[in-house]
Amino acid sequence: MKFARLGTPGNEIPVLVEGDRYLDLRSVTSDVNGDFLESDFVARVTAAREGGELPELADAASMRIGAPIARPSAVICIGMNYAAHAAESGSEPPTIPILFLKTPNTVVGPNDTVTIPRGSEKTDWEVELGIVIGTRTAYLDSPEESLAHVAGFVAANDVSERDFQMTVSGGQWSKGKIAPGFNPTGPWLVTPDEVDHHALGLRSFVNGEPRQDSNTSDMIFTVEHIVHHLSQYVTLEPGDLILTGTPQGVALSGKYPYLAAGDVVEIEIDGLGRQRQEFVAWEAQK
Repeated sequence: MKFARLGTPGNEIPVLVEGDRYLDLRSVTSDVNGDFLESDFVARVTAAREGGELPELADAASMRIGAPIARPSAVICIGMNYAAHAAESGSEPPTIPILFLKTPNTVVGPNDTVTIPRGSEKTDWEVELGIVIGTRTAYLDSPEESLAHVAGFVAANDVSERDFQMTVSGGQWSKGKIAPGFNPTGPWLVTPDEVDHHALGLRSFVNGEPRQDSNTSDMIFTVEHIVHHLSQYVTLEPGDLILTGTPQGVALSGKYPYLAAGDVVEIEIDGLGRQRQEFVAWEAQK
């Protein structure tokens, strides 16, 4: 199944996506949130669909696409999970997952405008596979238990400010990861049965020119390993979002310029859809 949320920020309508049709889920849930995801949501939606309880949403094609999940309680990220990206960053591939955090207000729609932070000169793009947690997860005994706790997968752009991340970091990366809107997500939440998460092509483009082109088969730590590992340290709640790292081809490599106002970034992951963001300059609030 594919789920999306359509409408203005804060007023998104949950929908089931079937081809070019958008079926209104408000008879089943008010939102694609943790309560919905932990409630045997696939079976509930299937029953409603078969019962004719999901009308087609009028004017769906003209509506803004929001993030496919409501604002999560946590956004947990894995760094340098592709060996080639570690190399272009000047680092050795990690032997244990590197963890950092983004704030929930970074999660926005896949096509929303992104503001370059005040004083930024090194805003960068990162296409990533995102994991959405479906049930409360803590102290898993093995990686094989992980997928039972996964509601689905999303495409995400882990937008980063490299000076904030490294030069003034104090040893932690999150300063460069937490500007509002720095995590465009979606367009869809796709259930695990719909995609082979071990072999998804993922790509990024800046102003139409290719930047990243890789596959999740190149990840150092698999989805199963990541969820199991994180569960030893943090309790993952339904609706939480995990970003699994980005492949080579970012501006940090020195091969490409950093983003400037007017640039357009597009990312895509096989089976999970495509995003497009225009980057704009920061302006003081009036």
